[in-house]
Amino acid sequence: MIVGWGGWKSYPRPGRGENIEAPIGPGIYEVRYANTGELFDFGAVDNVAQALAGLQVTPRSLASFFGRRNAAPFPPLEYRICATATKADARIAAERMIGRRETYLRGAA
Repeated sequence: MIVGWGGWKSYPRPGRGENIEAPIGPGIYEVRYANTGELFDFGAVDNVAQALAGLQVTPRSLASFFGRRNAAPFPPLEYRICATATKADARIAAERMIGRRETYLRGAA
């Protein structure tokens, strides 16, 4: 069973003590750039909160490993979630959404 998409929320910035509001259970998540709406990440997972918390949003480089912070700034991101009863439901819903997007893009081109 699919509940439906929640509203868009700002993705927490590192070091600010903000939290991700997401279920500890199966579902779909979508992350986009706040300023352009371009897709950053999308997935169907067993644990939505864990997947969003583990997202690589800061650039990883050898310089950052040694403590240099001259890397690109944190991009403004937004996320939304869609809770499902099982991971199988999440995968089915994600495949349908991907199919709809591909159909829309073919028609728009």
